[in-house]
Amino acid sequence: MKHLLTGLGIGIVFLTGWLVLLSSERADTTGGPSFAQEMSSADNLQLPQRVRGVDLDGPFTFAGETIPVDNFDVRERLDQELLRNAYFHRNTIMLLKRQQRYFPTIERILAEEGVPDDLKYLAVAESGLSNATSVAGAKGVWQFMTPTGKGFGLEINGEVDERYHLEKATRAACKYLKGYYETYKDWRWVAAAYNMGGPNVNKWKSRQQAETVFELDINSETMAYLFRIVALKTILKDPLAFGYEISPEEHYPPLDSYKSITITKSIPDLADFAKQQGTSYRMLKVYNPWLISGSLTVSSGNSYEVKIPV
Repeated sequence: MKHLLTGLGIGIVFLTGWLVLLSSERADTTGGPSFAQEMSSADNLQLPQRVRGVDLDGPFTFAGETIPVDNFDVRERLDQELLRNAYFHRNTIMLLKRQQRYFPTIERILAEEGVPDDLKYLAVAESGLSNATSVAGAKGVWQFMTPTGKGFGLEINGEVDERYHLEKATRAACKYLKGYYETYKDWRWVAAAYNMGGPNVNKWKSRQQAETVFELDINSETMAYLFRIVALKTILKDPLAFGYEISPEEHYPPLDSYKSITITKSIPDLADFAKQQGTSYRMLKVYNPWLISGSLTVSSGNSYEVKIPV
């Protein structure tokens, strides 16, 4: 009996110790910080980032005309476009890199034509500053459809498409925009008309008795269009405020190192022509994207200015 009691005593001691240890471990796992909590501490962030809304205090303007963000609907629509473009990282970085290539030429022509500088952001919204082609067939930085391009003096055929000619297309866009301004006397209405066409704007403006462009209730693309332009302007003018750090060296260089030659005779093979000029077919097309085939036919009395990179 004595040995039995001794054995039971020892067993009770071991059992008590085991229960105390188990209780301690449980306290550590339930009362202390979990693994997830530890990993979320400031010193252990695996994805350090700050995701926040944008400052909507403004003021926001387009071509000197106000965007009335005191109206909650206008404020929310602008907010959506600012957020959409601020967090569209790849696209916004590309725009920041491209602007040095395109803006100097566009800004110069807008100034010469008496068009507000802010209209350059319309080109950004239209094409992302590239010689894009839309699903509907609009082409170039200013996204002209074929009839409109031809109507404003751009040559468009199987060999030449001047919608891809930055200088000529920008001149044509200025004429187009100024024509709308004569009608509306408000660059905000001009932007809507550029997007969906003057006849459509006039129809919906009349039907809905809209006094301002912000009162229109139409297709989602046009409803967002002006806000997209203003959002892009806001971000591109102060990219650092939105977390974009692009050094001058990262900008794509302007295509301003070239000599211009006048072509008065047809060129049957542009690859041969490029070699004769000391360049490549590829670089000839980079500097002259309006040349859309492998040849160039020059009719009697006509001529073309072609840029040769140097």
